Amino acid sequence: MAGHSQFKNIMYRKGAQDAKRAKIFSRLIRELTVAAKSGLPDPEANPRLRSAIAAAKNANMPKDNIERAIRRGAGGDDGANFEEIRYEGYGPGGVALIVETLTDNRNRTASEMRTLFNKNGGNLGDSGNVSFLFERVGRVQFGAAAASPDDMFEAALEARANDVESNDEGHEVTCAPDDLSAVREALEARFGAPQAARLDWKPGSAIPVGEKDAETLFKLLEALDDNDDVQRVATNFEVADEILERLGA
Repeated sequence: MAGHSQFKNIMYRKGAQDAKRAKIFSRLIRELTVAAKSGLPDPEANPRLRSAIAAAKNANMPKDNIERAIRRGAGGDDGANFEEIRYEGYGPGGVALIVETLTDNRNRTASEMRTLFNKNGGNLGDSGNVSFLFERVGRVQFGAAAASPDDMFEAALEARANDVESNDEGHEVTCAPDDLSAVREALEARFGAPQAARLDWKPGSAIPVGEKDAETLFKLLEALDDNDDVQRVATNFEVADEILERLGA
């Protein structure tokens, strides 16, 4: 029985990993399709598409899947017309959230976002409701093996980026939104394709969250992550390490 239970646990973990991988691929395919549709299908002439391809390769997406998504977007015959829609609101503990979506049905997505916020201690607001608490930035990410912290800092400085954060997981370079293309190209020429390069939201300050609110907040974030239309979520919470350990986060 113990062996059978262990086998079931292994299969469950594999199933969860496969589901997570499929979710990541689904988001990347949407981004590839929209990027190809919004500009030229040539990544050399389309920075957004180049970034989407780099992210897809970093996630080990098969080449055929990448090329199929680009063809679908470039041909405009996929039957889906994705819109980029941003939702803003507050979660448990007064935490601000910005949710970026790609949707082919704005009414469905708006309804789902409202339901997810309401069910998990949040409150969905109007556009501009919380974005003033964040700074719009360009963000370029590289793996730790791409360069040493000193080399990345020097290159980012030369590229006129605003900030660099390096740790064991990698390097994160931030810059002004209008400088994203120039900074990405300068760093790419030196270190190769980044793992990701996009406009993002940087919180102005962090909101400390207690254990009770943190537990509910994590449920909201998990529910948003499970939604097919959600591409990314920006938030401004801060949780103490001992609370994270107790919650198993």
